[in-house]
Amino acid sequence: MSRIIGCCALVATIAIALVTIAAAAELRVYGAIGVQGAVEQMVPQFEKATGHKLAITWNVTPMLAKRIEGGESVDVAILSRSVTDALVKSGKLVSGSEVVLASSSIAVAVKAGAPKPDISTPEAFGRALLDAKAIAYSDPAAGGASGVYFDQLIERMGIADQIRAKAKHPPAGGNSGSLLLTGEADLAIQQRPELMYAAGAEIVGPLPASLNQVTVFVAAVGANSKNADAAKATIDFLHTSEAAAVFKAKGLDPM
Repeated sequence: MSRIIGCCALVATIAIALVTIAAAAELRVYGAIGVQGAVEQMVPQFEKATGHKLAITWNVTPMLAKRIEGGESVDVAILSRSVTDALVKSGKLVSGSEVVLASSSIAVAVKAGAPKPDISTPEAFGRALLDAKAIAYSDPAAGGASGVYFDQLIERMGIADQIRAKAKHPPAGGNSGSLLLTGEADLAIQQRPELMYAAGAEIVGPLPASLNQVTVFVAAVGANSKNADAAKATIDFLHTSEAAAVFKAKGLDPM
């Protein structure tokens, strides 16, 4: 009898294992580079806990939105709130699946060890921009949120011509902070977590509050996902208290 019970237990164990394997999926994730540092740190833990694999494409939100609008299949999208709302409205992301993860403000960075300029007030920030030899920020033409906003900001500040004359742009989807390390720029302007992710960059601080912009990042399930349950599990994982601690450590404000 004990041998029969043992065999039954073995069969049950094998059956559970097979169900787990069958349930495992490779999920296609499109993520805004503002959350890259935080999410990449959590990927190994998620994959170990669930058996799912995440194939993540990182880029600026407009580029990813364009691909989704063009019909590319995605299981999970982690994008800015405004873009997520538009994709839900167009039927490309599942309505009701949206989960707000974290927010980020725009910051200034210098090469690690370099003197940090005063950016504590709008006036001081303007002087720091004018005094810099070269300033790195995302190419507004590529659609990155921080680059578009900063280009509009220097227009409002009345210093657009001076700043554009010494602007340096990283490749599309690249990090402005990387141009500090090469010496191509002495100031970099981008989302705080993106600058924290750049090797050799050191945060000076956020833009003055009256000049700053906050971007909210939202995760949602793709409308054409064939792994909707696994996609939802991924989003749930990114919304735990443990995940919030990682977002915070990487320069974002969990929500």
